[in-house]
Amino acid sequence: MNATRLFDCIEWQLEKFTKQDMFACKENGTWRKYSTKETKEIVDSFSMGLMKAGIGYNDGSIEGRDKVAVLSNNRPEWLFLDLAVQQTGAVLTPIYPTINVNELEFILNDASVKMVFVSDIELFEKVQSIRSKTPSVQSVYTFNTIKDANHWKELLHNGNEQDFKNLQQSKDNVNPEELCTILYTSGTTGFPKGVMLSHHNILDNVKNVDEVFDPIGTENDRALSFLPLNHIFERMVSYIYMFNGVSIYYAESLDTIGENLKEVKPTVFSTVPRLLEKVYEKIIAKGREQKGIKKALFFWAVSLGSRFESDRNMGIWYNLQLAIANKIIFSKWREGLGGNVKAIVTGAAACQVRLLRVFTAAKIVIMEGYGLTETSPVISVNRYEANNRRFGTVGTVIKNVEVKIAEDGEICCRGTNVMMGYYKRPDLTAECIDNEKWFHTGDIGVWSEGKFLKITDRKKEIFKTSGGKYVAPQPIENKMKESPFIEQMMVVGAERKFTAALIVPAFANLKSWCEKNNIPSETIHQMLKEPKVFELYNSVVEKYNEQFNPVEKVKKFELLEGEWTINGGELTPTLKLKRKVIMEKYADAVERIYTEEN
Repeated sequence: MNATRLFDCIEWQLEKFTKQDMFACKENGTWRKYSTKETKEIVDSFSMGLMKAGIGYNDGSIEGRDKVAVLSNNRPEWLFLDLAVQQTGAVLTPIYPTINVNELEFILNDASVKMVFVSDIELFEKVQSIRSKTPSVQSVYTFNTIKDANHWKELLHNGNEQDFKNLQQSKDNVNPEELCTILYTSGTTGFPKGVMLSHHNILDNVKNVDEVFDPIGTENDRALSFLPLNHIFERMVSYIYMFNGVSIYYAESLDTIGENLKEVKPTVFSTVPRLLEKVYEKIIAKGREQKGIKKALFFWAVSLGSRFESDRNMGIWYNLQLAIANKIIFSKWREGLGGNVKAIVTGAAACQVRLLRVFTAAKIVIMEGYGLTETSPVISVNRYEANNRRFGTVGTVIKNVEVKIAEDGEICCRGTNVMMGYYKRPDLTAECIDNEKWFHTGDIGVWSEGKFLKITDRKKEIFKTSGGKYVAPQPIENKMKESPFIEQMMVVGAERKFTAALIVPAFANLKSWCEKNNIPSETIHQMLKEPKVFELYNSVVEKYNEQFNPVEKVKKFELLEGEWTINGGELTPTLKLKRKVIMEKYADAVERIYTEEN
């Protein structure tokens, strides 16, 4: 691949495999397809319109180049804007649609954003509500048609010969080493940090991951996109799709993913573990609704899948049983995903090993990977081929990227994928990138079999009890969340005398259990006050405690009545726990754990 800038993907696709459905989305109930040719025309027209509106490269400095923000769901217009802004030499600053107004105000001012694009009226009103506090914002455009709002198509400019010459000059001026985008990471504490990534950062990552995608992404394949494009993971994967000729179909919403999978029949899609868990939970719930022999066969297949190993032959008898399970049970799982899925790529958090085993046994390959926004993002990934995949690891390091484990266990990464730095924060940049160009990830890890990277915890999340013993919360949480009765969990105990936990029950499963056991279950509050419900959770915790050292065992816990959400502020947009927020929000519950009689 001789492309040097991300927007070169359009010319590349035109030259290699012109498509009728480069992008597709639902419009008025039917799939609207955008060909490669039409996409190029729209993006060029959009670029010229932005340039006419004063958006551009200016003096070429990081501060001098115009910043354009976007708050939107995934849709073709998102990529049209991304590519168009790049061609002008300006800088795209994506912002999560779920962001609160205080953080939105901070980002728009910190980046001196000049123009904002939003998808719908709710986001339009969110931006408008702080316009008086964001003086750099000159105009706001919408993707949906909204009364009294500027529509993005108003910027489209047909252009004369001189306009096209100006556009070509603008594209020629774009240096691969220069800033392409600023991505504000929400993080788990404090205000967001602006990660600066160049074309070179992202495009090199695309090229270095390309060999991983070879078996699962070709010009005859389709991808379903639903992870937020605001996150570097889905955005970089989109560039892999575009450079490989994979058609990108956009899910209507998270609620319609199941329906869209059956319509689009994708060969590949990316997701996060929490969504995979929800898919699995729905499948298991349907299995529980079966009766007699059907139910017995279903759970026989699940039990069989839960013992699956990808790196060794399980024997003739096991393989024969698995072949039967695949024919009569797991085939329905694959149909539920559209019937054509070769692989699912997952990242952003640890995936439960039991899910990896069962899905892989069901001929649905899960390729778990690892990376950060600061590393553009991929550092390592489990491959499609079974001999290069290991459950419980994040795979092998991709080519042209170096990884070392520091003396304290921290994973350090070096390569062209490492960011330019944090926007306006050289102090923070210096804290995580050392003199030898190693980026310190903040994750703790080890090597498995000498080549598979295994994440064991976040450096800042490991805590010490008052007895001086260290506890890593993530392995405990991930193991206990395997219980069908635990939806979410956070282990606590820093500077305390024992390890404890806040638990959000899986309310639907708990309600079913209560009904079967004649326990009042009209409200969540009512259920959680029942002694037998506490006994149930105590038995669940005790069961998993057997797998941990004494200091890691959860001695006490509190059951919480509300699920943690992005909108509630307890989760980041990639569904990681905001531990500081949760500790503050549930301080009373934590105090009850440590002050009540043991």
